[in-house]
Amino acid sequence: MENETLLEVQHLTKSFVADSNFFGRPTSFVRAVDDVSFSIKKGEAFGLVGESGCGKSTIGKMLVGLLKPTSGKILFEGRDITALPHKERRKLCSEIQLIFQDPYASLNPRMTIGQIVAEPIKTNNILPADKIDARVDELLERVGLASYMKNRYPHEFSGGQRQRVGIARALAVNPKLIVCDEPVSALDVSIQAQVLNLLDDLKDQFGLTYLFIAHGLNVVKHISDRVGVMYLGRLMEIAPKNSLYHEPLCPYTQALLSAIPSPNPHLQRKRIILEGDVPSPIDPPAGCRFAGRCFAKIGACEVGAPNLTEVLPNHMCACHRYANVTQDKVLDVARNLQYDAARPTYGRGKSDVNADPVVAAKKAAE
Repeated sequence: MENETLLEVQHLTKSFVADSNFFGRPTSFVRAVDDVSFSIKKGEAFGLVGESGCGKSTIGKMLVGLLKPTSGKILFEGRDITALPHKERRKLCSEIQLIFQDPYASLNPRMTIGQIVAEPIKTNNILPADKIDARVDELLERVGLASYMKNRYPHEFSGGQRQRVGIARALAVNPKLIVCDEPVSALDVSIQAQVLNLLDDLKDQFGLTYLFIAHGLNVVKHISDRVGVMYLGRLMEIAPKNSLYHEPLCPYTQALLSAIPSPNPHLQRKRIILEGDVPSPIDPPAGCRFAGRCFAKIGACEVGAPNLTEVLPNHMCACHRYANVTQDKVLDVARNLQYDAARPTYGRGKSDVNADPVVAAKKAAE
């Protein structure tokens, strides 16, 4: 039962009009999401990471119905929710909820905290009127807020407390899936850890399923079971958390992981520096989206886009480097790519290859 698929996204695409002619007909489009497919199992936390503008938040908004897909399917419990009429789609709002990125803009400043949390309960007729107040008290206490705070307004709370209110509002309708759209990016680092721990605890208490959207791999590491990495509208890699963090296959994932600062001052991390700029989503490259900045590209990368295929068990990657590689050689190829691209830096911006004992030993052997 726990391996049952709750959500399945099939070839999802979303395009926005970028320009139109004199007659109002569109002449160019921004392809925010381009042929994305993944699935989320019941009780799982699926992390989705990538740079700003890669399309991860657009996917989240399509899942909750704020945006309509250009093409593709979204299957929720086996039913295609993109083809549902408006009235039936509205009924699903209680099963798929969204936690917004900005805790300051997502709460109505004219409503008290109690009214904000009670609103979805009243709208969806979940409880009789005489039981709503007790439910609001319970939800506030679940997210770490005192029940007496329900008579206060949003401006009386800090950013972390406001985000807790947003979480309580999402829980009010007993959802099966919660889309967390960068819920900690607007908070201080110390508060981020508290909110992440809260989300993790609520997942176990209520049996929730998460799509956790974030910028950095270091944030999703603590809450996700599996992680998907996006770049310019496409998924580059999907893998279980431990597999992706310890043995990343995609060159883009390797570069992202190398940029995570280490708390250990004695551990020297080899940094992979990406050169060039992100291509325009209006006119993306014909081949791999990452080819223009990739340190491991080959001729096929600029000709056609690689398919997201299972390179290792439960580990999917979209890279031409692994097209004709057997599974027992995949990790060797990935490690060689990462080693050749790493640029060790020591001190304050100074580079000294001989300071790295691994590089020095390799140089001496030659």
